[in-house]
Amino acid sequence: MDRFNAMRIFTRIVELESFSKAAEDLQIPAATATYTIKQLEARLGVRLLQRTTRHVSPTLDGQAYYQRCVRILADVEETEAGFGNSGVAPRGKLRVDLQGTLSQRYVLPRLKEFFARYPDIELEIGMGDRLVDLVRDGVDCVLRVGELRDSSMVARRVASLQQVTCASAAYLQQHGMPHTLEDLHTQGHQAVNFFSSSSGKMFPFEFIVDGEDVSITLPGQVSVGSAEAYAACCANDLGLVQMPRYHIDQQLRSGAIVEVLDQWRPRPMPVSVLYPHQRQLSPRVRVFVDWLSDVMGAAS
Repeated sequence: MDRFNAMRIFTRIVELESFSKAAEDLQIPAATATYTIKQLEARLGVRLLQRTTRHVSPTLDGQAYYQRCVRILADVEETEAGFGNSGVAPRGKLRVDLQGTLSQRYVLPRLKEFFARYPDIELEIGMGDRLVDLVRDGVDCVLRVGELRDSSMVARRVASLQQVTCASAAYLQQHGMPHTLEDLHTQGHQAVNFFSSSSGKMFPFEFIVDGEDVSITLPGQVSVGSAEAYAACCANDLGLVQMPRYHIDQQLRSGAIVEVLDQWRPRPMPVSVLYPHQRQLSPRVRVFVDWLSDVMGAAS
C-alpha cells in the first residue's frame, strides 16, 4: 500500500464526509477509496471512520490519525516543493472562494500575472458572500471583507478599504443634503439597509465622531443582503448607503452618486484571507496568499 496516497485519500474522506465525494475530488474510482480505507484500517488495527447512511465521520482514533496525516502531508508537500524536480515552483489544484465584487475589481484582472509566475497551479474559484466551511467544502482559502469572528481559521489581513456614506444625486435633490448627523433624522432621510446573509442581523450606519464610534439606525423601505444589490439600490435613488468606496468609485467621479458627511467617515473596512490551520504550510496556499496580499495592498 502506498502510505502517503492512503493518507491523502483518508484526509479527503474526513474533510468531505463522503467516500464518493473524496473519490471524485481525487479523480479515482469510488471502489479504490473504499478498498484503500479497508486496507488502512486493517494495517493499523483500528476503525478510523464511522459510516452512516448520510455521511462519514472519523472515530476518536480516526480524528487523531487525521491530525497526524495533515501535518505529515503538509511537510511532504513543502519538502517536495523545495527539492523536487519542479524546483521551488508549487503545483497542483488550489480551491479558493473570493468575495464577488472585490475579486472582479481587483483579483480577476490580474490573474494572468499569477499564472505567469506559477504556471503549474490550477485555480478553482468560487465567488459569493456566503459562509464557506473550508474543511467540509474542500476550500483552501477565502478572501473576505469585514471583521472576522472565526477564530478556528488562520487569518491574514491584506487590505483596509475606505468607506463612504453616500446617496444618488437625485435622492439628495429630493431629500436635501445632510450636513450634520442630526440632519439624518430631522430631514427625514431613508436608508437602504444592509443585513447579514448568514445571521439576518441588520447593520446600522457607523460614524467616527471625535475618535469615537457612533451608530445610527435609519428607516428604509428596502433591505438587502448583497453588495451588488446594495450599490444598485443606492444608484436607483432608494436611500443612503454606507459601503467601501471602490464599489461606486465610477459613479462618485461622474457625480451620479454623491458622498455626504465625509468629515465623519466610518472606519476602513478590513479585507482578510482565511485558511485552515492544517493548510498553512501548503506552498500553493502560501504563494497565493502572498500574491493576494500584494494585489489587495495596492488597492488600499
